[in-house]
Amino acid sequence: MSTENEGTAVPPAPSAPPVPVDAPAAPAPQAQAGPYGQDAQGQHPQGSDAQGQHPQGQGASGDAGHPGVSSSAPDPSWPPPPPPASPYGDGGSGSGPGGWGSSYQQPAPKPGRGRGGLIAAVLVAALCAGGLGGGLGYVLAENNDQSTGSTTVSASASGGDVKRDPGTTAAVAAKALPSTVTIAAESTSGEGGTGTGFVFDKQGHIVTNNHVVADAVDGGKLTATFASGKKYDAEVVGHAQGYDVAVIKLKNAPDDLKPLTLGDSDKVAVGDATIAIGAPFGLSNTVTTGIISAKNRPVASSDGSGSQASYMSALQTDASINPGNSGGPLLDAQGNVIGINSAIQSTGNGGFGTGQSGSIGLGFAIPINQAKYVAQELIKNGKPVYAKIGASVSLDDSSDGAQITEQGAGGAAPVEPGGPAAKAGLKPGDVITKLDDRVIDSGPTLIGEIWTHQPGDKVTITYERGGKQHTVDVTLGSRVGDN
Repeated sequence: MSTENEGTAVPPAPSAPPVPVDAPAAPAPQAQAGPYGQDAQGQHPQGSDAQGQHPQGQGASGDAGHPGVSSSAPDPSWPPPPPPASPYGDGGSGSGPGGWGSSYQQPAPKPGRGRGGLIAAVLVAALCAGGLGGGLGYVLAENNDQSTGSTTVSASASGGDVKRDPGTTAAVAAKALPSTVTIAAESTSGEGGTGTGFVFDKQGHIVTNNHVVADAVDGGKLTATFASGKKYDAEVVGHAQGYDVAVIKLKNAPDDLKPLTLGDSDKVAVGDATIAIGAPFGLSNTVTTGIISAKNRPVASSDGSGSQASYMSALQTDASINPGNSGGPLLDAQGNVIGINSAIQSTGNGGFGTGQSGSIGLGFAIPINQAKYVAQELIKNGKPVYAKIGASVSLDDSSDGAQITEQGAGGAAPVEPGGPAAKAGLKPGDVITKLDDRVIDSGPTLIGEIWTHQPGDKVTITYERGGKQHTVDVTLGSRVGDN
């Protein structure tokens, strides 16, 4: 997707769904995952520590910088045929590679050019409709002139007042739109894209995805535009690549900011109604609806910088999410934020020659309970804090569990001396199959589940050693920062 993640190939997750694809603002080559795992804190290009930092996967839903909406127009010559399919996978929102085992998509055009193409297409469609309406009007008028009498029947001026009760999509959208912003991020070299964010507090903090603002982190330009049209310059307060969460702050923030109400993502149920707000393909303040299709989906993504991957145990929704939606709120029927729209699974090429695909009903959001914790840490310390078990796990394709590797990340010990895993008696070769009641089918799935917790939390780990199953309690440790 557009402003969304993009990177190198993501480690396949056997029983997990394909990793969501997110289109990058500027793809960056990344190293292929090696036979070893990443420390569950993950910082090695060959594996990940149960904290995960492997540069793979792809993120989110949408950088407006990479449009690609298809539309049918009367004139068969419009739009021009798209270019041949790229040998790479479709991207998501602006920063990322494909999902479990999927490849990357060819980078989409810069925001300015992409948005121009989309607007042109919309205008053509409007002109065609306008021309058709004018023609019909002329024919009808001519027929009426030839008739001997009028057959016009007057209709009542109004069908009554439209009531939008609390809880309706219209009522929720009316309340949430004024607190949702379209974010434009631009690097010092002019590269960038568009995403979404929402008001977190009255001090001017806005929560979004890391991959949405990644281009502006090192001296770039960042702006946030409200539905009212008011635009503010902003700065990055903190960003967490592993969580794919970032917090920005408006400069000269207004005094009348209204933070969106945060819900409880742990209480969300499959089938619950959802409402997504964002700027798909640059179309700001777009509202779409759907349901929660599944919970605890293991998803990996990358911002395309060649650094580390993001892992989440995501909420899956069929609400239409496209490039540009990344960082926007996923709301429940009462208008509470239950997640941050971050990634999509997409297939095929996009329309208008952009090579970028859109929604097929498989969108993924970071649960708000996790995002809230991360945002508060970023506002307080400027750096993220990750939970960890202190063991390097394999990122190889597997459906049997997360195996502790024989070699640690970056030449370190596979099990951190004195760390949580070591204290619990875990050893290289052990295969972790459950964390509490969550089935673990791969290293990335383990990392995503660990990151739904906070340092100091006690979890129960089930593992296999020598053909026998064992269970042990582990108190999670912590790691500060992405490096």
